[in-house]
Amino acid sequence: MRLRLPEERPTEPPTGFKIAHPVLSQDGTRAGFTGVSLGGALPYGVVADASCVYGRRHRSPARRCDCGFHCVHERATAEALLCVAEHRAAVLLDITVLGAYIRFELGFRYARQRVRTATVGPCACGARAVALADAGWGRPGWR
Repeated sequence: MRLRLPEERPTEPPTGFKIAHPVLSQDGTRAGFTGVSLGGALPYGVVADASCVYGRRHRSPARRCDCGFHCVHERATAEALLCVAEHRAAVLLDITVLGAYIRFELGFRYARQRVRTATVGPCACGARAVALADAGWGRPGWR
């Protein structure tokens, strides 16, 4: 017999932090983000539902799959990820975890999210950032 953990029933949705690259739709009307790891090729909006990046037909997050959105509990942990060279252009997202989720020691894996705030780091020249500029890369339909 397998013991199950008690089901959580929080009064407010949990929150977390993650990093992502900001993108703008081709027509300039919508903002979105691309992840920095698994599923990074699929842009998502400010409110988004997760799907299985392996094409399996199950709801995210599945216990035997890596699918779903990921975030960490602590802001400092997410900020530390911005030190990696390939993530220096990423932004720090403060998100609300919506829908089903799996809690881990350092964070969550979950089905739906809402981006509450996006914090941009300093410009490459060291000055405080005041606007986003075209980085010269993109995905089909997103820049």
